[in-house]
Amino acid sequence: MKGSLRSRLTLSIAAVALVLIAIISSLSSYFINQQFKSYITKQQVSTLNEIVYSLGQQYNPDTQMWNVDYVHTIGMYALYDGYIIKVYNDSDQTVWDAEIWDMSVCVQIKEDITHQMLTKFPGTSGKFSDSDFSIELMGNQIGRVNVTYFGPYFYSDNDFDFLNQLSSILLIVGAISLLVSIILGSLIAKRISSPILKTINATSQISQGDYKIRIKDRSNLSEVDNLIESVNQLASSLDKQDNLKKQLTSDVAHELRTPLTTLRITIEAMLDGIIEPSPERLKSSYEEVLRITNIVKDLESLAILEDGNLKLDKTKVDLVDLAKQVVKKLEHQIHEKEMVVTIKGECESLSVDESRMTQVMINLLTNAIKYTQAHGNITIEFDETIDDVMVKVSDNGSGISADELPYIFERFYRADKSRNRSTGGSGIGLTIVKSIIEAHKGDIQVESEVGVGSSFIVVLPK
Repeated sequence: MKGSLRSRLTLSIAAVALVLIAIISSLSSYFINQQFKSYITKQQVSTLNEIVYSLGQQYNPDTQMWNVDYVHTIGMYALYDGYIIKVYNDSDQTVWDAEIWDMSVCVQIKEDITHQMLTKFPGTSGKFSDSDFSIELMGNQIGRVNVTYFGPYFYSDNDFDFLNQLSSILLIVGAISLLVSIILGSLIAKRISSPILKTINATSQISQGDYKIRIKDRSNLSEVDNLIESVNQLASSLDKQDNLKKQLTSDVAHELRTPLTTLRITIEAMLDGIIEPSPERLKSSYEEVLRITNIVKDLESLAILEDGNLKLDKTKVDLVDLAKQVVKKLEHQIHEKEMVVTIKGECESLSVDESRMTQVMINLLTNAIKYTQAHGNITIEFDETIDDVMVKVSDNGSGISADELPYIFERFYRADKSRNRSTGGSGIGLTIVKSIIEAHKGDIQVESEVGVGSSFIVVLPK
């Protein structure tokens, strides 16, 4: 059965707290019992010494007589503390004997202590045994005392009460600690899960097409903040892509509408006999058909590249010679704007797809021609290192603003939003260029400054 993140975090924290409390309580109980046993053992030795000392004080050396009444009192106190004593004088004659005085009480005390110790500590090996202690007065032995007691140690009723109270206190502290842990765990879980739940809600809205949503909450966990940042970046990226697709629809519709409208009007006029189908008019119509064909070709190329179906037919190609051929193909456009195109440098032949690389050169050079004013300069520069060949296409045209640069290679993007036919286009030329270069394991970068010009730098591995 699935549970919420908050409930699972709370239960996990509570479970960890419970385990820790159990471990701490067990260790505390163990060490306290060990310390208490050590204390009781020392206390037992002290009690025996005190009994022997007190009995020695009840002997009168002048009369050489024992104060039996006080000996009896000491013996009774000792008996109810769990010590059964027998006092003998220096002639080994009985002065006082607890068992003679009241055997039933002695037996009952033995049974009670044995039962308590074996019940509370079933693993104990203790039992009642007796020991003799010499009674001395001023350095002289005046008798001895035989003490029967449960060894190596035993607990009195007060000792058991103390241990029971201590266990109860530990239990109460453990219960309070567990309750506090659950409360704190719930608060911590809420703090952790709250931004995650908001992230889930945001991703749900994104999946429904709301790309404008952004998560503003932050947490004190770097992983959660990274997740939030990733979702925001995803939404931003999808929003840009959505806008670009809308831009594409508008751009393609515009680019197709203009030549189609021209064709329709011209053909209708010819059919109606308003104008004659002269070679000039047929040529103009043919040019419009070519424009439509080129747009469709670009769209087809982009579809192939994005589907990953691009197959490269690599051969050894002289890129400098290729650049010269492209310049010759675009000679009419260059002369029309009275521009100067210069080819500099040289490089060794590379293994590339000649057709695709020609498309790259055409797109880059056409782009430079479009956005460079009449009488402008375009430079195609070649250079190479041990590992790479660099092709740099530079112009002194209008340039691209810094805000536009990050998106210049995105699909359907045009830095120039105008719809005029001189700088128009589907906005996918540079996307195609980037895809072809990356298919060759290369890289392309752009440097530009508004009013100064742009440089597109292609790096291809040898």
